[in-house]
Amino acid sequence: MNQPNASPDRIELMQTFVRIVEAGSLSAAAAQLGATQPTVSRRLQALERSLGVRLLQRSTRHMKLTEDGERCFERAKELLAGWEAFEADLRGVGAAAEGTLRVVAPHAFGQQQLVVPLADYLRHNPGVSVEWLLHDQKVDFIAQAIDCAIQVGEVDDAGLVALKLWDVPRIVVASPALLEGRPPSAHPGDLATLPWLALRTYYRTEVTLSQPESGETARIAIRPRMSTDSLYALRSAALLGLGACVASTWAVADDIAAGRLVRLAPRWCADPLPAWLLYPYARFYPAKLRRFVETMRQATPTVSF
Repeated sequence: MNQPNASPDRIELMQTFVRIVEAGSLSAAAAQLGATQPTVSRRLQALERSLGVRLLQRSTRHMKLTEDGERCFERAKELLAGWEAFEADLRGVGAAAEGTLRVVAPHAFGQQQLVVPLADYLRHNPGVSVEWLLHDQKVDFIAQAIDCAIQVGEVDDAGLVALKLWDVPRIVVASPALLEGRPPSAHPGDLATLPWLALRTYYRTEVTLSQPESGETARIAIRPRMSTDSLYALRSAALLGLGACVASTWAVADDIAAGRLVRLAPRWCADPLPAWLLYPYARFYPAKLRRFVETMRQATPTVSF
């Protein structure tokens, strides 16, 4: 009885085809696979010859799946997931992680708070390399071939697995120069008259503070002199005396200890921001991702103050 050909070459051709469709072009797929565009094109042609059907209609500007291509794409994803699960079962759950893991993390948080657990992950998984991509934009997991992302703030995509890692505390700070020799304000009501800086990712025209002991809350309307989407730029502007701001405690703790910044309304704080580990739902997760998830869930970045 003849058995279907499931050689590594055939699997590789299907992997390339799926990546082409998900990436949207041969050039993008080649970049993600670390191959040349002619190589990717030859793999596509080889798959079409082996199946005896045309999978893609291509022009100089557009690419579209044929009807056969649409059926092939859905079945190829199922077959590849099954093949990966089959390999994982044979190797066992304790198999070594290998390959390249592509991770997106917030620009500031990923530089200062997450590199230590990342280094721990790499030390324990020598067969893995990591592309550590730092930005604060929304992640397109499929088009950008991202394995997982760390996001600070609320998650609004129900199509993702969202594991809460930590809460990031936030406080109000300012430069001593901004206070002009006056003692730091003890109550939020005194802060409204100060110049303000806004971190537009999380607040723009209003700041809400709370007192943990009593549960009391206070809202402060602000008119920022400067608004930014960078936590580092916010901190720099505060150090220069341009205004007060709400900042993550880990980002300003050293400045407070050195007297470069002072905490305002010290018994009050802004709501902490949740930090999440996100990745798409799938029937199979490779060891490189499972081990990264384990490492991050056990990590304790220095986010308290």
